[in-house]
Amino acid sequence: MIEVLAQLSRGPVFLAGEMLECGIVFTNPLSATSTSASSEMLAWASAQIHCQFHSSESRVALPPSDDSKHDVQAANETVFVPNRGERGQCILSTPPKILFCDLRLDPGESKSYSYRETLPVDGPPSFRGQSVKYVYKLTIGCQRVNSPIKLLRVPFRVLVLHGLKDFQFPQDEVVAPSNPFLEEEEGVKKDSRVADLATELLMAATSRRSLRRQGVAAPLAHLPVSVSTDMYNISNTRGKVGKFGIFKTVYKIGEDILGTFNFSEGDIPCLQYSVSLQTEESIQEEFQRRHGQPVSYSTHARHQESCLHTARSSFSLPVPLSSTPGFTTNIVSLKWRLHFEFVTSRESGEAHVVPENQSETITWTGVEQIEVDTFSWDLPIKVLPTNPVLASYVSQFSSTNSITI
Repeated sequence: MIEVLAQLSRGPVFLAGEMLECGIVFTNPLSATSTSASSEMLAWASAQIHCQFHSSESRVALPPSDDSKHDVQAANETVFVPNRGERGQCILSTPPKILFCDLRLDPGESKSYSYRETLPVDGPPSFRGQSVKYVYKLTIGCQRVNSPIKLLRVPFRVLVLHGLKDFQFPQDEVVAPSNPFLEEEEGVKKDSRVADLATELLMAATSRRSLRRQGVAAPLAHLPVSVSTDMYNISNTRGKVGKFGIFKTVYKIGEDILGTFNFSEGDIPCLQYSVSLQTEESIQEEFQRRHGQPVSYSTHARHQESCLHTARSSFSLPVPLSSTPGFTTNIVSLKWRLHFEFVTSRESGEAHVVPENQSETITWTGVEQIEVDTFSWDLPIKVLPTNPVLASYVSQFSSTNSITI
């Protein structure tokens, strides 16, 4: 019996373009109760990253795929196919890397290996929607002689920051001779620069100040930028209800969306309002199962408040760290919005004034019935990734996985 333990060194969340590092330990355990023990042999072990795509047959119409060769390989249990037995299609994979060949472990002995691979920058983000799913996994395959291959799958999450792949890192001023022994250190250095650049991009894009005023370089110019507080007039067919203000319209996952209402300048009384943070999942037209099929909406946070005779009000909606930032692929598009619903009165809402010299006790009661109007409004917003280390704290995936073979 051999135990295989895989552990992601930094957590289960990464940015596309970052380097994933996983420590893999093979152990021949020595039980204290066993009377006899023998050496164990493994013929080989290999590791590979892949992204599995799965779609709802009732919502998505995909063209037939030519997977006949892949199916033949998958049926052969002596061929390393990382996504064997999984539903959907493998749309992205890295080259497999061999960890070892002919490994012998004596009782109580362990061998450790390190797997490192840069995540492709042109892949989709991890996403579990109503119509499609994109799931990333690191699969470790190992085999005993004359035995089927055993697979250990390590799921992880990928965040995609658009514009990161277009940035060219400056060359070092001092050019050193090529040294194969320094390859790992250079990889760590580059990976650190990717994380630092992503942090700078996100801070600049979600700042309330304009990037152009700060003189940011051209590679960042195409990112969405928030400016000063935006004000919107809220009106219906009967007149003005009030004003809405929002401090910015570009956020990172994990941030709070703050908004304010000013009903003091309105002509139409507002009885109640609600604000919902929603995502719109839409299938590209050429892949829709039915022409003109509706968009799928998901609500991530909601605030509701009664506001009759209220001059000012505010709300705060958190963008969940576990949610997926907006993205677009050739099959699906995910966008974010704030969905507002207002309930207004058809009658004037004059506030009662207490007389200064009131001698009798008067009880005020609310009306039992009132004629109302309802209307809604949608405000598009941008939601970007955040620091992957921060997102790892709420990830549903474990950094450690194991099997016994």
